[in-house]
Parts: sequence; C-alpha cells; structure tokens
Amino acid sequence: MTTYIPSLTLPEGIFQNLPASVLLPIAFGTAVGFATKPSTEATEKRALKQPLRPPASVFPVAWTALYAIMGYAAHRAVFLGTSPLNSPSTILTARHGATLYTIQLGLNLAWMPLFYGLNKPILATADAAALFGINAYLAWLWGTHVDSLSGWLLAPYVAWLGFATYLSAGTGWLNGWDLSGRGSVKAEGKRE
Repeated sequence: MTTYIPSLTLPEGIFQNLPASVLLPIAFGTAVGFATKPSTEATEKRALKQPLRPPASVFPVAWTALYAIMGYAAHRAVFLGTSPLNSPSTILTARHGATLYTIQLGLNLAWMPLFYGLNKPILATADAAALFGINAYLAWLWGTHVDSLSGWLLAPYVAWLGFATYLSAGTGWLNGWDLSGRGSVKAEGKRE
C-alpha cells in the first residue's frame, strides 16, 4: 500500500477540476516535448532503431491522447473517491493514488530529458520500467478500491508504457547504451 504524501501530491483542486486535471499533463508533456525537440531530432537521425518502432509522427498523437485519458482517470478517481459520501478507507485510497499519480507524472516528464537530452537510455529504461510498474499498480488500486472505470482508463497507458519500455531498452541496447553519437556500435550498417 502507498501513502498519501501531501508535499508530493498535486493540489487536490487540480484533481477536482476536470479541465485542469486533463490539460495539466498535456501542457507539461507538450512543454517537455518542445524543450527536448532539438536533441530528439538529432538522436532520432543517428540512433539505430529496433523492429516494431512506429513512425515518429505517431508519438505526439499517442502521448496527447494518453495524457488526456490519464488526466481524466485521475480526475475521476480523486473526484469520486474523495466524496464525503465514501468510507474513510476509500477516501484515503483515492488520495494514496493521487500521490502515486503525481510521482508517475514526474517520472513520465523526466523520460525525454533522460533519453534525448542526457543520452542516458539505461536511466530512461529504468524510468520507463518504473512507470509501467507504478501505473499497473495505480490502475489496480483505483480500479478495485475507488472507481473501476478509472482503473480501466489507465489500461491503454499501462500497455503503452510496456511498449515504451521495449522501445527504450531496444534502442539503448542497439546503440551500446550510448546515444551521444560518440560511442561505437559494432554491427553491419551501424556506426563505428
């Protein structure tokens, strides 16, 4: 079980307000995307990519949709879960989930700077794996103890995080865990 930590949790007013809850992750994700765009484009041009990697144009669309869905799931879980009509344990569980949600949002926003900005695919892969685990637990927690729809709304995000972990690990491995362009990858058609 997690713990509700107010200092590590977005203000409850954000969760209670549907537009704020949905738009906050979209706005933060977009800001990080634009901030890392130059290094993202450079890395994408030189890095070797593994099978099943979708075209680069898929990522902004997919992430915008996922951010909106996870924001709605968070709003729903906290809004419904903290209702005074609920039991104290349901209210506490909703707040525990809000802390987890806030932590995972921070980890999510750290992935692009880790992978593209710092060229640290091993740290980015660990971040993606942690995101997968936290969100699988969060989907279960909210889905079984607060609001089943909130849990199910996180399912596409959890699935995408599993795929993102594969992409992160695969790209890191294919490039010798060095995306800086200075490393040496020895294989046919790969940089030396």
